[in-house]
Amino acid sequence: MQKAKRLFIAALFSSIIFVMNFLVPPPISYLLIVVQAVILALATFFVGKAGATYVGLIGGFLSALSRPAFGPFTFFFTFLFGLMVDVFSFAFKVSSTTEGVNRNRAIFAMTASTAIIGFLSYYTTAVYLKIVDLNPIMSGLVIFVATGSGISAGYAASYLWNKYLKSISV
Repeated sequence: MQKAKRLFIAALFSSIIFVMNFLVPPPISYLLIVVQAVILALATFFVGKAGATYVGLIGGFLSALSRPAFGPFTFFFTFLFGLMVDVFSFAFKVSSTTEGVNRNRAIFAMTASTAIIGFLSYYTTAVYLKIVDLNPIMSGLVIFVATGSGISAGYAASYLWNKYLKSISV
């Protein structure tokens, strides 16, 4: 039964990522990376090891179907984001228990993963795909927004877990 609950949570979180990517057009959806970051952090808290990677894999696949022109990139970056959330959660020793989650560790893990994925996706679109120009001011803005999103996502996910969700963990 526990595997079924974990699978349900992963499918639910992946569906939320897909719906957000499907309904919100691309320039705005990239600014809403904080929603995806909170979902991936909560996936790590609920499912445990590789929870965000699993959600990123399924969410990336579904999102790639909604954006066929950039499907491989959408899949790759969504999957990589989930993988990085898990890696940084492991590196910063973020663990979800019934006592709660260490808020500072969650913030550091989410900030690092969000800043890196934000810069990598911008760099890929600017240098490799040449959709936008590579601009130092824009690079700085992307890092600033991604870092702020990571801080917000780490705080929001740990607050939600500590206040409401720790008692219903799987």
